[in-house]
Amino acid sequence: QVQLVESGGGLVQTGGSLRLSCAASGVTSSMNRMEWYRQAPGKQREVVASLYRGGGTDYADFVKGRFTISRDYSKNMLFLQMNNLQPEDTAVYYCKLNVGISWREYWGQGTQVSVSS
Repeated sequence: QVQLVESGGGLVQTGGSLRLSCAASGVTSSMNRMEWYRQAPGKQREVVASLYRGGGTDYADFVKGRFTISRDYSKNMLFLQMNNLQPEDTAVYYCKLNVGISWREYWGQGTQVSVSS
């Protein structure tokens, strides 16, 4: 049973930083893609950053230059370093994993990030 557990959210002031973590367990197939999504109140869930098995990364335009996605392969951990946070970054942040030939997806429960102005 694949489980994803996020942590590291919290309340910060504008310009502050947070580092989100996502611990993956129970994975027996190849992890093709690991991603961070976010969902603000009243808005659709949107992709923030993606990390592919080969090491390639993609970022949403609204976080380029501020957020960095990374992974600890030995511990099956995914990270999102968030710098220069803005009030519009306030959202619940989710970790998502695609595994195996079928690219089956799994989601974490989310962690709240709140940025005060």
